Amino acid sequence: LRSDMLIYHIVLPEDWAAFDTDLYIARSLETEGFIHCSFEDQLEAVIKRYYAGVADVVVLEIETGRLMSRVVNEPSTANEIYPHIYGPINRDAILKVSERKIERG
Repeated sequence: LRSDMLIYHIVLPEDWAAFDTDLYIARSLETEGFIHCSFEDQLEAVIKRYYAGVADVVVLEIETGRLMSRVVNEPSTANEIYPHIYGPINRDAILKVSERKIERG
């Protein structure tokens, strides 16, 4: 695993707005033990699959080499390999935060 890889986490705007500490903890960390992420080429499909009912999302661009938590690439939906973060996301590992409008299809 390259240490400088970029991965992406999708979060709802209201959840992101509530984040005010140095460590971001997604709900899935408590319920599933890891934070779901995607590689860049998986983002559109994941947004379509899981966020079709919302107006917009926030996409976090994360540099894995800066993460304090372990990243494991493992099979998920349809046995496709996705990056999962086993622990919180430290704020300084987040390189970019962008809002995305969801296209109604």
